[in-house]
Amino acid sequence: MDFLASFFVSLFFLILSLCLTTAQAKEFLVGGKVNAWAVPASSSDTLNKWAEASRFQVGDSLVWNFDPEKDSVLRVTREAYLACNTTNPVASYKNGSTVMTLNHSGAYYFISGISDNCQKGEKVIVVVMSERHSFRKHLAPAPAPESGADFRAPAFAPTAGAQDRVVVSRGMLSLVLGLGLVALRF
Repeated sequence: MDFLASFFVSLFFLILSLCLTTAQAKEFLVGGKVNAWAVPASSSDTLNKWAEASRFQVGDSLVWNFDPEKDSVLRVTREAYLACNTTNPVASYKNGSTVMTLNHSGAYYFISGISDNCQKGEKVIVVVMSERHSFRKHLAPAPAPESGADFRAPAFAPTAGAQDRVVVSRGMLSLVLGLGLVALRF
């Protein structure tokens, strides 16, 4: 009986550690550095290049730092993004230190609240992976789009330099607690 109890306790802690390491939400500093929300210095230094090199998951957060007297961030539709249309944003962030949680998968479009800055490239598309792919993020790189496909968003790449915040889903938590109770019975 002692062996079986030890086995279940070990299994419990193994699953708990897997839950905490595979289900982490991150805070991404937009552009990867302070004050990156600005007109890019060159066409090779765009915010979309940063976004393409990052892997965003549901629950992650974007952090913007900018001078609120000189700029703002607008979340917009794809059409408004392409036209740099600042008139009807989905959301507006004007306080200079903004944190926005990515609460669903898909593309998020952001532009500068100053139309001229947007025209000069101060804008970014952030693509959030679907939740069903989140467990595999450590196992394999994202697949490339099929040739000839109409792919309108940046590709996914491994993430570096993001701050971790632990998030445990209810299902995983229930599994861990259930195994813990089973281990306690032995």
